[in-house]
Amino acid sequence: MIEVRHLTKTFRDRKRGPIHAVEDVSFAVAPGQIYGLLGANGAGKTTTLRLLATLLQPTSGTATVAGYDVVTAGEQVRARVGFLAASTALYSRLTARETLQYFGRLNGLADSEIAARTQRLADELDMHDFLDRRCEKFSTGMKQKTSIARTLIHDPDVMIFDEPTLGLDIMAARTIVRFVRECRDRGKTVVYSTHIMSEVEKLCDVVGIIHDGRLLAAGTLPELRERYHEREMEEIFVRCVGAEPPRLRPA
Repeated sequence: MIEVRHLTKTFRDRKRGPIHAVEDVSFAVAPGQIYGLLGANGAGKTTTLRLLATLLQPTSGTATVAGYDVVTAGEQVRARVGFLAASTALYSRLTARETLQYFGRLNGLADSEIAARTQRLADELDMHDFLDRRCEKFSTGMKQKTSIARTLIHDPDVMIFDEPTLGLDIMAARTIVRFVRECRDRGKTVVYSTHIMSEVEKLCDVVGIIHDGRLLAAGTLPELRERYHEREMEEIFVRCVGAEPPRLRPA
C-alpha cells in the first residue's frame, strides 16, 4: 500500500547550509498493517510523513501511496490519505459536528454520508458529549479527537498519524490507541509516528527507527529484540541510535 524508495529531503539554510532532514529512506507498508516510525524530536519523522502526504516535495527519491506517485499524482494520493499533523488546528467558532461536515463536503461527500460517518466516528472516538459544542471550549483531548475525526471523515485507505497522543491525558490517549488498532483490524494501512515506546509495543506490526534523517533499522518487535539482544523497546532504540555501546550476547 505504501512504498518509499530512497526518499530524501534537503532544506537550504543561509547560515548552516544544506540540512538533510530525510536522507535515502526506503521502506514498505502492507495493507492492514501499522508501521511505527520511531524517533526522537528532530529525527525526521514529521518530514517523512509530510512527504508521504504530498505536503512537501522530495529533493530526490519518491514514494507511492495506494499505487499513486507522491510526486506526479499528488491529488490522487491526497484523496486516499488521512493525515493528522502534530500542528493541526481547528476553527474555534465551529462545533465538532460542523467541522466534520465542512471537511466532508471538501472531500466530496453527500450530507447523508457525512451524517453516517460522523455518527460512526463519534461512537468510536467517544465524542458525543461535545459533538455540538464549539471547538474554542475544548480540552486538548477533545481537540485531538475532533482533529482525528475530520482527518478520517472521507474514510481513507491510508492513515498517517504524527504524534497523535502528544500532550493527552491517559484516558484520551488510550481511546486513540484503541481507535488506531481498530482501524488496522478493519484493513486500513497506518503509518504511526511517535517517540513513546509503550505505544510502539502495543500497536505496531513493523517498527522503523529513524535518527538524524536516516532509517537505521526496521523489523517486527521480535526481529528487533533478536538483533539487539534486548527485550524493551527503549533499550533497543538506545542501542540502535548508538547512544550506548553494544552489549555482547552471553556465551
